Amino acid sequence: MKRRMGLILSAALLVAGVGGLAVHRWYERPPFGPKALGAQATLRLVDQATANAALAPVNAEFADGDGDQILLGRVAWKRPPSARDGSSLRVVLLDKRRHLLPGFIAVTSPNPDQVSSGLDGAVDTAERRYRWLKGAGTQEIGGSFRSSGVVVHVSSLDASPVTFQTVLHARNPETPPESMIATAPVAVPDLLVALICVGPEGQVYWAQRLLN
Repeated sequence: MKRRMGLILSAALLVAGVGGLAVHRWYERPPFGPKALGAQATLRLVDQATANAALAPVNAEFADGDGDQILLGRVAWKRPPSARDGSSLRVVLLDKRRHLLPGFIAVTSPNPDQVSSGLDGAVDTAERRYRWLKGAGTQEIGGSFRSSGVVVHVSSLDASPVTFQTVLHARNPETPPESMIATAPVAVPDLLVALICVGPEGQVYWAQRLLN
């Protein structure tokens, strides 16, 4: 009798484990892939007047030093019919040479309340999954995890197109490692633009390299 009960319990646990794995896989399964989104990106070096006009009525960041460079980018996509409510995106601008993010990004869209800049756990997850995103998430420095950089957070798939702008300043050799951000001088091919697709519960569906 005890042996029978043990076998029944083992079988129940096995079924529960398989069921849990199936739920986990469904939870992580993307409702659509990068091709369905059809995202396209542009990135260029511009002057202050061009940046101001592109971001208006949002304030663009100002270049105020010799050697500063202004970068203006745009990412556009179409909302797939299979998209789930609550899906969101992260737009990553990453210096591939030193694996660093900008310290500030100004951003706008036709729905400006649906875009902002910052960093969250979804970027960390994507960085672990995709080697070419090295430097996009928080980094372990001196036993603690931190980052001085930011990405663009898009809270709705209805916010296309997104226009973003940043100013890269000349590197300060006295900047400590935990405060490192992307710096000038750069050429556009030095910078990677990527898109991270995130589910309603913060699960990372996929990341796509859009430029460089």
